Amino acid sequence: MYKVFIVDDEPFIIEGLYDIVDWAGMGMEIVGRAENGQEALEALSSLRADILITDISMPLMNGLDLIRAVRKLQPGMKVIILSGYDEFGYLKEGMTLGIENYLLKPINLEEFRATLNNTVEKLHMSRVEDELNAQSISILRDNIMHRWLREQIGANEFRERSELLGIQLDKPLLLAVLLRPGKGAGSGEFLKAVSDALVDSRSIILFQDMEGDTVLLHGLSEYQRGKEEVERCHERLAKQLSSFQPLCFSLGSVVETEGGAAQSYAQAKKAQEYFMLFPERTVIRYEEIESRSEAAGREVTLNWEQVQKLILAKDKEGLLQRIDERFEQLRHMEGVTPEVLQDFSMEWMIRFKMQLKEIRHCEEPELYQEGFRRLRETTSIHEWIHILKEAASLTVDLLIRDVKSPVVQQVLNFIHESYAEDISLKTLGAQFNIHPVYLGQLFSKEVGDTFTEYINRYRIERAKEQLRGTSSKVHEIARNVGYWETGYFYKQFKKYVGISPTEYKGLV
Repeated sequence: MYKVFIVDDEPFIIEGLYDIVDWAGMGMEIVGRAENGQEALEALSSLRADILITDISMPLMNGLDLIRAVRKLQPGMKVIILSGYDEFGYLKEGMTLGIENYLLKPINLEEFRATLNNTVEKLHMSRVEDELNAQSISILRDNIMHRWLREQIGANEFRERSELLGIQLDKPLLLAVLLRPGKGAGSGEFLKAVSDALVDSRSIILFQDMEGDTVLLHGLSEYQRGKEEVERCHERLAKQLSSFQPLCFSLGSVVETEGGAAQSYAQAKKAQEYFMLFPERTVIRYEEIESRSEAAGREVTLNWEQVQKLILAKDKEGLLQRIDERFEQLRHMEGVTPEVLQDFSMEWMIRFKMQLKEIRHCEEPELYQEGFRRLRETTSIHEWIHILKEAASLTVDLLIRDVKSPVVQQVLNFIHESYAEDISLKTLGAQFNIHPVYLGQLFSKEVGDTFTEYINRYRIERAKEQLRGTSSKVHEIARNVGYWETGYFYKQFKKYVGISPTEYKGLV
């Protein structure tokens, strides 16, 4: 609802305005009234309104003076003048103040309603534009911060971008924290709630990374006092965001802001994985898991590349044999304890989960939750081996199940090689001797996207590569990736990236 404030020194005029218009039906509500400009100005100094409807000739302060004063308080407010004076001077001055209309009394109801409709439409367009601008800036902030923490952007370029976007990193020390809500919370809703809760925290940078995690970068002036402040901040957040419980914090270590941020962020990511091992906990610090896994870490990471190759090759028998071999080696090593073997099992389970996520590009923690629970509860080496083999078999089976039917695989290969050409289900159906409707249904079922969505997304990704790596003009790149209408290319690019190709090119 847009908020309306009415000012007129004739009370019956105000009462009449209440009655002659279906304000709610037009998307508005009257939030205040006054009988002179001075009274109105006092009210509007603390009351927000979207539309001001005012007379000109009033005691204490006239309508034109009121408009000038209100513009300083609420620059975006729309103004409609109602006047009994048909004088060009009033009209001219009103126009210079940016009014929506100058209506003479007695009011022409049809013209008044039309003016209100036009004003509401302008407000709506302005609000949509503001939201888009805010969304674009948010996307840019997220992108810049993600690149910085992944060490994918130079120091000078990051400094320029951060100044432009109002990102302040003025503390000598930094601590990266990942924050995850309980299940069922939308990422946008959660990010907004965190932002509102941190509105007065100037030393915290909040953004969302490419994996959808909410990231807090705490700027610290001193090591010990800073850590204590972070702990208090997290306690406040846990209370304020109680509707998103369980709220889980994974913390990196305190580092120097200059040169150490990427390390703290990577540590927080690593710590986050351990919520699979300790689901009852709400805070996990990297220092804790670093010391915990140090003994087993050397053995766990040894020759993992060989295991990775077996997973990618979908060699289940080879993978199960490798598990037997590794346990046999560890069992006969001097100083290896049951705790080390359990840590070894936990680390491998995490690696199976992470490897599947990397290949399938989606988070599926529930697939391994039961395995983690059983690993924690058993002390039998044979049971650990059995559980790990089940997880390994599950991982390979899921990858085998992902293999596409031959015709869909051929279509995907054709798109990847010939995306710049005019491709449609009709031409592909003729090429592969299959009805286009059936091909579309099969493609959507196996790929999880409609044919149109997939090819547009693929073309936009190729366009982003050219915008980053070439000096070609935007209309040339549009044609290079299969868009012959530059306007349509702009529309699709903004849909999938959030900003225009020109804006994107300016950032990279």
